[in-house]
Amino acid sequence: MQDLPTAAELVEAVREFLERDIFPALEGRKQFHTRVAMNVLGIVQRELELSNRSDARERKRLVALLGRGGDSDASLADLNVELAARIRDGSLDAPRDELFGHLRETLRDKLTIANPKYLSD
Repeated sequence: MQDLPTAAELVEAVREFLERDIFPALEGRKQFHTRVAMNVLGIVQRELELSNRSDARERKRLVALLGRGGDSDASLADLNVELAARIRDGSLDAPRDELFGHLRETLRDKLTIANPKYLSD
């Protein structure tokens, strides 16, 4: 890790600069593209701040759902491929409530990064 400011703080500073100083001075297509850039920077900022924690939680749930035990060294991507395959072939032995709980929490974490405005309490 680098010294301060962090990558997330740098991204936030650029996003805020665009929002405060650049966006209001633009019109039409340039304003639209600046808004898109600000949204992308927001996603990158949240990804930098939140993805390690959400990935760790997702991985922990998948290891439990798949009955892999705590010592599994499979990647998150591999665990998701296995989950999809086992759902498709009917061999997933986890209770339906646990599966839906995992999917709900995974979706919540992904929306928190991609666009938290889509979440409702």
